[in-house]
Amino acid sequence: MKLPEYKAKEVLEKYGIPTMNGIVIDNSEGIAEKIARENLAYPVVVKAQVPIGGRGKAGGIQFAYTPDEAGELCQKMLYMEIRGLTANELMIVEKANPVKEWYLSIMLDRLSKSPLLIFSPMGGMDIEETAKTNPDMIAKAALDPFRGIQNYTINYIMDKTGADKKYFNKLKNVAEKLLVAFYSCYTMLIEINPLVIDDKDNLIALDAKIEIDDNALFKMPDMLAFREKLPDEELVKKARAVNFHFVPMDESGNIGVMSNGSGMLMSCIDLISIRGLNVRAALDLGGGATADRIEQAISIMLCASGIDTVFVCIFGGITRCDEVAKGACMAMKKQTTGKKLVLRLEGTNKDQAKEIVEQSGLPILLAEGIPNSVELLWNIRKGA
Repeated sequence: MKLPEYKAKEVLEKYGIPTMNGIVIDNSEGIAEKIARENLAYPVVVKAQVPIGGRGKAGGIQFAYTPDEAGELCQKMLYMEIRGLTANELMIVEKANPVKEWYLSIMLDRLSKSPLLIFSPMGGMDIEETAKTNPDMIAKAALDPFRGIQNYTINYIMDKTGADKKYFNKLKNVAEKLLVAFYSCYTMLIEINPLVIDDKDNLIALDAKIEIDDNALFKMPDMLAFREKLPDEELVKKARAVNFHFVPMDESGNIGVMSNGSGMLMSCIDLISIRGLNVRAALDLGGGATADRIEQAISIMLCASGIDTVFVCIFGGITRCDEVAKGACMAMKKQTTGKKLVLRLEGTNKDQAKEIVEQSGLPILLAEGIPNSVELLWNIRKGA
């Protein structure tokens, strides 16, 4: 789950990392009064809350120097669209006086199997762009989970990038707190960009990005409840309620793809795309699905707007092929829209599954292998 900026700001504050004072609004009434009530000093920054980079270039970050300007900006920016996303909330914070802008993050590094500390004294821009144009200005250090952040860690990242060692203690303090937040919130990524040094030599987090491992949300009831309040497609929420992962994709697509494993799911999508077809949505079943679960999953796909064909690709190990066939038949019996189902099965009880489908008389096409499945989808698309 990707947290909006204001929620990420709350996390940083919880773990003692300095941020700018601010408020979040979801309507544009009485803006001046709300700012005054929170004792925010002008100028203020109005920031559209959309989970995407490049907001500033798209007009999603503006400065207000008076109460009237703040009100006008909120009227203008609330519900504005930024790269396809709607800003349903705005965050208003006091403007900082940055002297330097740094970048600091911790991410889960699967290569080293440990948290990875990333630092650059060139913050305020995409770290990917810095990596291309100034790779020497980025330092990475794998963190020992038992030792955490040591003096030599901070020495290394500052020496490598030429950062001013005057701020050694302050940087170490922020990094240590960031690591506590990283573990406590079960994050995959926690990023401060920019981490600024202001005109009083304070380190302040001006913007933050946090991605939490969905599999750990059950350990954090507050975050789980927050996720349900986030705007999302209805089918995403419906699938999530029964522990399926539904991913909307190309709105121009007409194919829904389901599989029991993200690797095979992505392979299927790649082959379908190479053939010139578009996938509207994907759904990961996970392992061990019963007939009832298969029926639920296919029914969700059949409800998706724009999908007229569902492709189910299953390797029958924990998930038995005959259970998949029974679930597919149950779902197709209920649908009355004339949508088709392409079913590719391999593994446990495959022969029984084929017999179940063939005797059903339902619009279910059996395929041998993924390439054959893609050709069937192509023929359906062309009306063959």
